[in-house]
Amino acid sequence: MDKVKILERYLPAEAAPLIGRWIDYFVCEFKVSRNRGTKFGDYRAPHGDKGHRISVNYDLNPYAFLVTTVHEFAHLHTWNEHKHKAKPHGAEWKANFKRMMQPFFEKDIFPPEIKLAIVNYLNNPAASSCSDLNLYRSLRNYDAHKPAVITVEKLPQKALFKLKDGRVFRMEERLRKRYRCVEISSKRVYLFSPVAEVELVED
Repeated sequence: MDKVKILERYLPAEAAPLIGRWIDYFVCEFKVSRNRGTKFGDYRAPHGDKGHRISVNYDLNPYAFLVTTVHEFAHLHTWNEHKHKAKPHGAEWKANFKRMMQPFFEKDIFPPEIKLAIVNYLNNPAASSCSDLNLYRSLRNYDAHKPAVITVEKLPQKALFKLKDGRVFRMEERLRKRYRCVEISSKRVYLFSPVAEVELVED
């Protein structure tokens, strides 16, 4: 099947032709991946007999899939220009991400609040990666509703919750950027992102 038709299943249709051209231009292996929980996408630089490789989680909503795809292509472009001399989310990467996002702004593909969140993110030198919470929340508003899933920041204190692997935790307190939680079985302390997806456990 034509790669553009396949891409249209995952990202906004009007964005698919350009992403298809990037895959050819950069000679990149582009893979739609299973959900990895800890990350939306991944870029691997050429190594041995393998060339550029990008993977993006299959279950992202179309806008999140597109933002993640551009994010990873910006890594590829930065590697081509600077190899290992540039920081992963440093000034060079951010400049490329901004430049590569521009065609999608011109096509008016994003809803206004996502576009604003991307612009704010790109103008914020302190934001080190796409873990930017404002951008993440804006993208999440377009997810299909999953009734059993809740984010850590919405849990009441002392609430019990579980991860996909079945481990159960108790919410303890909010720290500066993360939430301190205790695993019930081991009593070990873990720090969770405010937007980590978990399932509430009824007492």
